[in-house]
Amino acid sequence: MNLNLHGKNALVGGGSKGIGKSIAHELAALGANVVLVSRSAEAMASIIHELPKTVEGQNHEFLVADFSDSQDLAAKVKALVSTRPIHILVNNTGGPAGGPLLETQPEAFRQAFHNHLICNQLLVQNVLHSMIKEGYGRIINIISTSVKAPLDNLGVSNTIRAAVANWAKTLANEVGRHGITVNNVLPGMTATERLDEIIQNAAKRANTDTKTVAERMKKEIPLGRFANPAEIAAAVAFLASPAASYITGTNITVDGGRTRSL
Repeated sequence: MNLNLHGKNALVGGGSKGIGKSIAHELAALGANVVLVSRSAEAMASIIHELPKTVEGQNHEFLVADFSDSQDLAAKVKALVSTRPIHILVNNTGGPAGGPLLETQPEAFRQAFHNHLICNQLLVQNVLHSMIKEGYGRIINIISTSVKAPLDNLGVSNTIRAAVANWAKTLANEVGRHGITVNNVLPGMTATERLDEIIQNAAKRANTDTKTVAERMKKEIPLGRFANPAEIAAAVAFLASPAASYITGTNITVDGGRTRSL
């Protein structure tokens, strides 16, 4: 398989920790020049020095931007694209706060819709021309298995993730004629700070300890464990590669078999 990303430029959202950080590492290992995007300059400054450099001239950078300010984000990405083409866009940002749907205020939906779908739209609009010109484009969205089955106490996330999934499939239909692919990666329970937060909240609601909650969650997974972020990154890296040139408009589930019946 051709997994070579030498000479390709990747823009990775949420690159300061968790799944985003692992994706950046995997793309860099395949030869891509990686630009991280997040709010934390300090974290990203440290990470870019850790990213692999497998070919001469490979370079990694970061862009400080807050997804709650979509206009500033779009302006910074537009300026970035004026200096180099972007071949790979990984749309990834922190998930909405948890909680039951009926206890959620409308503003939580508006904020999540803005940070996820609106920002995705603006990022695509700013990088698409360079993908078309370069004859290579991969748009990969990190969403959730809630696209297949809603997750308890994640009402806002369930709602917004489904919207992003359908946005992506529609986009795939529109840009396919340019040879650009658009896919969604649906991580299952992955060992990140986000999962730690979900477990802690669940333990409080059930008046139990986090270990009990974590073990109960693992029993729902045929592989019997949480994913390592690197395992999600491997799927993303494949979709970003030339080898995945005929895969588009689909949801790739990476969840240890948890949604096996859906």
